[in-house]
Order: sequence, then structure tokens, then C-alpha cells
Amino acid sequence: MPISKKQQQVVETLGNVRIVLVEPKYAENIGSVARIAHNMGIASLVVVRRELPEQEGMERTATHHAKSVLDDMVVVDCLAKAVADCSWVVGATARTGRGRFFLESPKRMVANLLPKLAHNKVALVFGPEDCGLTNEDLSYCNSGVIIPTAAFSSINVAQAAGLICYELFSGVLADCGETAAAPSMASARIVKTLHGDVAATLAQIGYLREHELDHWMHQFVHFANRIGLRSREVKVIQGLCRQVQWLASGRPQK
Repeated sequence: MPISKKQQQVVETLGNVRIVLVEPKYAENIGSVARIAHNMGIASLVVVRRELPEQEGMERTATHHAKSVLDDMVVVDCLAKAVADCSWVVGATARTGRGRFFLESPKRMVANLLPKLAHNKVALVFGPEDCGLTNEDLSYCNSGVIIPTAAFSSINVAQAAGLICYELFSGVLADCGETAAAPSMASARIVKTLHGDVAATLAQIGYLREHELDHWMHQFVHFANRIGLRSREVKVIQGLCRQVQWLASGRPQK
């Protein structure tokens, strides 16, 4: 059956979205997420694991309907590779506290994400079943999403993916191009290099004591990720860093 123009637009918009599973322990959960992704119009699935998951368990829960998602699934050995070309990364977590101050509800996350979908690759990242995403994992994320619950907050990774993917699909379906598109932003790989440039510059000029640098950089990383930088904005900041390092080395200014 041919799909409508509206359905085609939804599929094209969601073509910029990938689901990333970090160190999933159970093949069945991967298959369940593949099935959910397929039902919600998301075709890209990336798994962060050093070894390929057990195929039979994945196929059993994915069913034949989502076989295409499993066939095209990408397996990498670290989160950095999984999101390197993405300009907006959303981390799903159930834990709150210091360092996790940018968490949004699924509805608000989707509302903020919709303008970015047209011109930016987006990753929805889910952590291991037993412990979730670490603070290091979240340092790659521009925003975080938390699913409100009435009591115990631990939700199976496939359930969490289902809830968030449904909210995203519903948001895209309702929006269908009504929201003005945001400009292209710098990829996670480029922004990560900026973090290193800023840290090296601060260390060279002695702006902070050594034991303060990690805490300060933690704040900077959250700030830079939250606002979302364009590639040219990253280049401007990197240029400033190079000039400061040049002057700090005692060389004459150009």
C-alpha cells in the first residue's frame, strides 16, 4: 500500500534519528528495541559492544517485521564512535543529582528536538540494563531525558525506548514541518575536540589549580552541549584558544 505524503515526510524526518544502546546485556532487549524502532519509523540502530550480540535472541523478539533494522544494525566499541557524526545527542537516564541537571520530560525533549531534526543527525542513547548511562556517557549528550514514574523508577530499556520513540513519532507526526528548522550544528566529534582545546588552554595559562580543572570542565561541557554550537562557532572559540596559548608561550602576538 502506498504511503501518504504526510507519512513520507515523517519517515524522511526520522531518517536523521538513530537509537544507540550502550553495552546492552541481553540480546532479547536489542531485538525488542529494533521492533519498537521499526514501528515508530526509526531505521537506524547502533549497539556499543565489543562483541556481536547473540543473533537468535535478537531475531526472536524483533520478529520478521524488524529484520531490516537488525540487518542494518551497526556495532561499535565505544560511545564516541556511535555519536561522532551526530549534532544532537539525547541521553535517557533514571538517575538525578549533581551533574545531571539538564534532564527533561519526554514531551519537552521532543518539543526542543523537533526544530533540529531537519538539518542535524540525532542520537537517542540508552544505557546498560543494570546501571544506566554513566556521567562520562552523559558528557557526550546535549540533553537528557527522564521518564516520570509514580514509584520505582527502573524501567526496562526496551520499555524506555518504546515510550520515548512513541513521543518522538507522535511529535513529528503532529508537527509535519510546521516548526521552523534549526541550522546545522557541530558534530559530537568536533565539539569533543573543543573540550580538549579549552582544557589545554586553561591549564597552560594557570587559570585554575590542577584539582579544580575537572570540575570547571564538567561545567563547561554541560554548557557547551546544552546550547548546541555551530561548526563556525567552534572554530571561533578554537581560534581564541590558539591565540591565548600563543601569547602564554611568550611568543610575540601576530
